[in-house]
Amino acid sequence: MQREAIHHTPSHKWAYAYDLRTYHIRLRTKKNDVEDVVMVAGDKYDWNGNLQEIVMEKIASDQLFDYWEGVIIPKYKRFSYGFRMHAGTETLWKIETGFYAQQPTPPGGYFEVPYIHEVDLFDAPDWAKNAVFYQIMVDRFNNRNKENDHDYVRPWGEKPDIHSHFGGDLQGILEKLDYISDLGVNAIYLTPLFTSPSNHKYDTVDYHTIDPQFGDLELLKKLVDECHKRSIRVVLDAVFNHVSEQFPHFQDVLKNGEKSKYKDWFHLNHFPVAVQDGKANYDTFGFYGNMPKLNTANPEVKKYLLDVAVHWIREADIDGWRLDVADEIDHHFWREFRGAVKAVKYDTYIIGEVWGDALRWLQGDQFDSSMNYPFTNSVLDFFSNNGRHASDFAEEVNRLLVRYPQQTNEALLNLLSSHDIPRSLTRMGGDKRRAKLAAVFMMTSMGVPCVFYGDEVGIQGGGDPDCRKCMEWDEAKQDRDLHDFYRIVISLRKKHEALRCGRFRFLQASSEKATFVYERMNNKQHFTIWMNNTEEDVFLAHPMLAGGWRDALTEEEVATFKDQLRIELEPMGYRILYRNI
Repeated sequence: MQREAIHHTPSHKWAYAYDLRTYHIRLRTKKNDVEDVVMVAGDKYDWNGNLQEIVMEKIASDQLFDYWEGVIIPKYKRFSYGFRMHAGTETLWKIETGFYAQQPTPPGGYFEVPYIHEVDLFDAPDWAKNAVFYQIMVDRFNNRNKENDHDYVRPWGEKPDIHSHFGGDLQGILEKLDYISDLGVNAIYLTPLFTSPSNHKYDTVDYHTIDPQFGDLELLKKLVDECHKRSIRVVLDAVFNHVSEQFPHFQDVLKNGEKSKYKDWFHLNHFPVAVQDGKANYDTFGFYGNMPKLNTANPEVKKYLLDVAVHWIREADIDGWRLDVADEIDHHFWREFRGAVKAVKYDTYIIGEVWGDALRWLQGDQFDSSMNYPFTNSVLDFFSNNGRHASDFAEEVNRLLVRYPQQTNEALLNLLSSHDIPRSLTRMGGDKRRAKLAAVFMMTSMGVPCVFYGDEVGIQGGGDPDCRKCMEWDEAKQDRDLHDFYRIVISLRKKHEALRCGRFRFLQASSEKATFVYERMNNKQHFTIWMNNTEEDVFLAHPMLAGGWRDALTEEEVATFKDQLRIELEPMGYRILYRNI
């Protein structure tokens, strides 16, 4: 066994409390190098009296490694443990002090979990784990109040550019709540509402007022109240990394320079503060001089922003925050942010915009979730490409899943489209079959699915601003088949807990073509999802000793043949099967 490839550390994604009673332990080994792994555990104060030997399961593999997991319920919320590995005639032990050919005398030198404290658990809100989100860019969803339209508002449906305003407003969302409810989603995420000169509102001028273009506080409160009556949660978007150059405090800096009482609110490099030759002499979002970066380490700035975060929960009873450019703000700020909002509403859902590995923010002390763009990229790349093999896709997904503990994966916000990337149907070359496959995968994967407004009726669009087209409300121009499909798969996910919180594992992934089978399973139900991302008819088979399988969409019984399921799939086809355990 290759010792250099074997890895475990008693923290983070390798050893974590799933809940107050249950602990998950993971071990990494070289791919196909180890035949089986047993976790040997006991209480350090009474090892033999509490000895457990737990056979670890290979939960995932990628190009280089296998990942093993064992689940333990310690009697006294503490335990020590080590690993016994076998390959051929070789036996190898690993404990914290190193590798051994024979079992080291326990418990000294073994890995240790001193005590499982409830306060240390990663605790994303249960409602969020059970949610299906619908993202709305307010200016582009529905324009119902023409009286708040400026003269620069363009005709609905015109091709957008970066400066386009189309007049969408809160009243427009309010009047489409029946549509949203009928789609089946139970949470909406609204792009920023606060006063701003832009159409997207990611450059805030006043955090305490709703932009008059959208409505006012009373209208927001009415919208949230009506959503709650329909069991729909509401998450607002906020930008605490930077503001608009029109932000009053920054205007004071421009006016008074070093004498401004707000000069320490920003990252200023020189005075006078200015943009020269297209480059600002102060820190900004990207290189946009009209978006100066806030100094969130400054106590006054911190208090101001935390008051904003708490204010909107108290005033409008919102259910969460999606936080723009979250990875460019210091961790100290986010820890205080979490404490402040959770103290007002304990089940506030906090989503950080982090485009890569977000584990640093997902330790239970900052965010509940992040925008899972690595998932987005892998899914879109695979389902839009005939040349990919399923084994490569499975390895990518597995690598993403072992980045985080299970409960973290369950809370991540998965998406196929957003205001920042091309529409999924466009990424699929307009092929609706491929778009459906990607959507099925999202709806049956671990994580919280999020539908970008209009994806469900076939809206297409390239990169920003083309992905931000107006919602199409003329049913004659909507793809109603796609709409009905979304209603069905959303309903399926909401109906079955195993699709939300059950384990995820690939059962089969072809190394020659784009066909694969994976499972979702809890202690009540077992799902298998069969996919054919090719242009040909295929037969897929997998050993399934137990019977009782049904098609999840038709409820028809599915027969097993010679102790196996054998499924025929048409080009770009899928089947979702389940059985009760």
